[in-house]
Amino acid sequence: MTPQRPYHHGDLRRAVLSAALDVIATDGPSALSLRDLARRAGVSHAAPAHHFKDRTGLLTAIAAEGYALLATALDEAKDLRDAGVRYVRFAREHPAHFQVMFTPELLRENDLELATARALAGERLRTAVAAVPSSGRGPDARLAGVAAWSLAHGFATLLLSHNLDEPVGDRDPEDVFRALTGMLFRSGATPES
Repeated sequence: MTPQRPYHHGDLRRAVLSAALDVIATDGPSALSLRDLARRAGVSHAAPAHHFKDRTGLLTAIAAEGYALLATALDEAKDLRDAGVRYVRFAREHPAHFQVMFTPELLRENDLELATARALAGERLRTAVAAVPSSGRGPDARLAGVAAWSLAHGFATLLLSHNLDEPVGDRDPEDVFRALTGMLFRSGATPES
């Protein structure tokens, strides 16, 4: 007789999230299967649906967790450059979260937890941009925020996809990002007319 799997699990939600993050980090979100994750957690194939409903619910939970982690990382930023460095660090430390967070077709966009975490992370970035003197960000603070986000997100995305392996080499990617922002945004520099 085959032993039955126990219905209860210490923290099934966390176990499934952790297993999903491992799968995404190695094989991408398309490789995700609730049935496989249940097998990895040692529970029935229906157990993960209790917490996430379906694959989209699981990916939405991962994105919400990612935005909350990002907001926490940005919370202690000293300035806009530091916020960018922290953004890059977040992407390096949480590549599976990062990948899912910015793939909206995988997510349940009307999820309250996701919307709340996303808004909090966005507010942290806007706070960092607002701290830059207006002469350093131009007349449109919103576009300055888009520019800052684009630079950090683009660098992080290129880094994670190994497109920067050669130019970064053995250097610390965070130091490279700091140097890059220093080249592009000289302190006290004013745009030429």
